[in-house]
Amino acid sequence: MQIGIVGKPSSGKSTFFCSSTLIDVAMASYPFTTIEPNKGMGFVRVEDAGKFFGVISNPRSGFVHNDTRYVPIELIDVAGLVPGAYEGKGLGNKFLNDLTGADALIHVVDASGSTNAEGKMVAEGSHDPCEDVLFLENELDMWFLKIIENNWNKFYKNPTTEFRKKVDILVQNLSGVKILEHHIEKALHEMKLEESRFDQWTDEHKKMFATKCRELSKPIIIAANKCDMPTAEKNIIKMKETFPKTTIIPCSAASELALRKAAKQNMLSYYPGEKDFEITGELNEKQIAGLETIRKNVLTKFGGTGVQLCLDTSVLDVLDYIPIFPGGVKSLVDKQNRTLVDCFLLKKGSTALDFAYALHTTMGDHFIRAINVKTKQIIGKEYLLHYGDVIEIIFNKA
Repeated sequence: MQIGIVGKPSSGKSTFFCSSTLIDVAMASYPFTTIEPNKGMGFVRVEDAGKFFGVISNPRSGFVHNDTRYVPIELIDVAGLVPGAYEGKGLGNKFLNDLTGADALIHVVDASGSTNAEGKMVAEGSHDPCEDVLFLENELDMWFLKIIENNWNKFYKNPTTEFRKKVDILVQNLSGVKILEHHIEKALHEMKLEESRFDQWTDEHKKMFATKCRELSKPIIIAANKCDMPTAEKNIIKMKETFPKTTIIPCSAASELALRKAAKQNMLSYYPGEKDFEITGELNEKQIAGLETIRKNVLTKFGGTGVQLCLDTSVLDVLDYIPIFPGGVKSLVDKQNRTLVDCFLLKKGSTALDFAYALHTTMGDHFIRAINVKTKQIIGKEYLLHYGDVIEIIFNKA
């Protein structure tokens, strides 16, 4: 799974990325600080299954804190997009192509209004961040439309009315940007294009189809960044009123980065997503004052920095994934004496057989049955998985 971090230059994308991964990358308040995409590991918070059994888990990757498991996901931070990116402006085609593998996008918006459309610094509050939301959606829609139009001759030569065949043709030519079969099926259904031939599609049909595919294959939430700046609160209210169907989360990536770096240096106790911190090391007055400002203007006011909440919301709510744990009825411990070592994130609606394939192709191909370790009940391959299930797969090893 990959989450893309996007936005115009100088909106705080790279700071958001660094605060999520603790990977040092170039951060500066001028356009195109980032050229090549940055990739790193962020985390999603889920309830750890060890709590149910009264044991402490030892994750192979990620970590556990107070019964909360931090499950790793891949983040990609691409260079800032400017108006006309889909036409190649500002190396836009390259930056957009870097997003082809993303399952969802976090759009980092400068909620303070202190950077203009090109990412240049302007007077605080002089730019309307609502324009940035519309701009990015339009750039992505036009990027998708351009891909569809570049493949249109292949579609046009197949004037079929058969729904299944039409879906197959679209999948073959659009899977490169991770527009999957179920995205295409839903887009055609919602647009009532199931029976229409490709040669009957108008330019408006193409544009609407591109937008729908973008919405389904690259869903977006807004990280309303710099929320602690004086002009941000009013702008965030306006953004929520203007885009009522969009998830908008107040965010201070700079505060999250400061807290995580301090925690890494054992100056304080803080875990991503928490609403407060505890000073544990020797700090000078300036450092204490800075942390107290973060506590007052960000943590207390907004209930957290918003960075971790953006990641959790993208994966668990927008993409609708749930945590599933492999385990055994007789033992939850592996050969290295580690307890509940793995946690998989699967799409809600996945089955026991889907989980078997997620573990290993052989386990899926030779599936016999599964056991719900929490209830000790035998389940079949069509069993629908639930949040936090611990599943043992029985398969033919011969």
